[in-house]
Amino acid sequence: MSKKGNLATALNQFDRRPSVEDSAPAAPVATKEGMVPDRQVKSNRPPSRQGKKALTAYFEPEVLKQLKLLAAAEDKTIQSLLGEAINELFKKYGRPHIA
Repeated sequence: MSKKGNLATALNQFDRRPSVEDSAPAAPVATKEGMVPDRQVKSNRPPSRQGKKALTAYFEPEVLKQLKLLAAAEDKTIQSLLGEAINELFKKYGRPHIA
């Protein structure tokens, strides 16, 4: 009788996603700006989010509810309200407004 293989090893062979090390370098793609790596051209992010980073924080559900109500009442987005609040925080600490 042969020895059974490891189940995890067998599953990894079928459900293995290529890692960065396994993939070939991105082929350059010609654009108006010149040659850029393929990974930079194929982006799932909309142009308005290109070059930006997400900022996450955890609060009580009531905070989000109140923020949504304020955004609706002021006819603004939550993102614009948060940018306004961050700029006020920077102002308080003598930093430039950049949000």
